[in-house]
Amino acid sequence: MRESQQVIDLIREAFRETSHPGDVFLVGSREGCEPSEVIAPFLGVADWSQVAAEVLDANSEALSFFSEGGFRFFLPAYLIADLEGQLQIADPLFHLTGGFSDAVVRLPTKARVYEKTIGKSALLNPRRYGAMTFYDYARYRLSIFTCEEAGAILAYLEYRRDSDSDGIDTFSITAALDGFWRKRTAMAPHTSALRKHLQDEAAYLQDLQG
Repeated sequence: MRESQQVIDLIREAFRETSHPGDVFLVGSREGCEPSEVIAPFLGVADWSQVAAEVLDANSEALSFFSEGGFRFFLPAYLIADLEGQLQIADPLFHLTGGFSDAVVRLPTKARVYEKTIGKSALLNPRRYGAMTFYDYARYRLSIFTCEEAGAILAYLEYRRDSDSDGIDTFSITAALDGFWRKRTAMAPHTSALRKHLQDEAAYLQDLQG
């Protein structure tokens, strides 16, 4: 088992080159005013390591309302704050493990007791997303990470699993590791591949304009 500082160092190194998506692309939803209000404290922040833990914790909902690029950029700040025991409300673990395991809840009514499946195989919202399940959405949402970034997240999850003395999160973490993160770490493009792609695109656009 790695020490927490070793995992923190891995996170810092893996996300060292992660690019900011731009303030205009930081929010992932334009439905209502809440998403923009929640991510407002992160506007203009070009260095995720400079965000105070108090700000992260006070804006825990931002992890739900960030765009994919915003989530990728600011996630390491939440992970490190969590490893340092500085979070009371924000829960980055949930956003990395939700959708990879199922649970059944019993909901009693006057007529009968309903059993509802939540998690992996539950439909997200059939009227809006058709047959998309929470598993489908989780894989889409978390596919933004490079090989190096996914590897750091893998180390974080393994540390959280191994230090989960009461076993509350062990099942969901193990399901996420086996169902997504190990393969993502092995198969995701490397940071260098993203860098080269951006360089090639910039050269192409320059040639078009030249």
